[in-house]
Amino acid sequence: MFAVIVLVYLAIIQGGGILTKHLSGEDDFRSTRALFYGMIIPLGAALIFTYAVITYLGWLRPVLRDDRPTRSWVRVVPILLLVAVAGGISYTALAEKGWLFVVVLLIATQFVGWGEEGMFRGIGVVMLRDHGLAEGRVALWSSLVFGAVHLANGITHGASAIFQAVVVSLAGYFFYLTRRVTRGNIANSVIHGLFDFSLLTGTAILVDQEFYPGTIFPILVYPLLAITLLVRRHSIEPAQRHA
Repeated sequence: MFAVIVLVYLAIIQGGGILTKHLSGEDDFRSTRALFYGMIIPLGAALIFTYAVITYLGWLRPVLRDDRPTRSWVRVVPILLLVAVAGGISYTALAEKGWLFVVVLLIATQFVGWGEEGMFRGIGVVMLRDHGLAEGRVALWSSLVFGAVHLANGITHGASAIFQAVVVSLAGYFFYLTRRVTRGNIANSVIHGLFDFSLLTGTAILVDQEFYPGTIFPILVYPLLAITLLVRRHSIEPAQRHA
């Protein structure tokens, strides 16, 4: 049933995105009109679908609150993600676009964050726990499923979607730990949206500049967090839970 829900979620985003792009007549996200049709409408519909499913299942509380704490040092994960966001935003490019574009892009990326975190760190994590999986397996499978669904981007991005799926799986683990260390699904949803906002400002909306140096911040945070978590992987769970 979870697979069916995810497929419907993907169909709303991919199908809706293709349809609304035709309606807007634009192939990129460099205008407010393109953002509204290509992102706000399909992502908003997917977000509504996600929380409608959560409400129907009666899972609103376990989705929004997490009762599996971690050790306090794990706060480094959301902190470094926020540092990467702040460093990766192309402030000059945003200033040139105007306030309306910035607001619409910010809303659209928050739709991404809340929708994907609600689906994969929300429904996915609660479902895996209900099936009795150990927390390590919950982290693994929720992250792998999160990465695998991004293979659907191959429809529009070709073979590059494979690399994206691998990177997104790793990001899924970071957002999973953010959920646990903040004891809920709110901080990871907001940070997820801000992270995508940062990436888009440094890549998709720049017209005259091929490479924005600030993009290196969100890129470097992946190996930095991966190495940190690999070294300290045995001290993530509280002492009694680990034992």
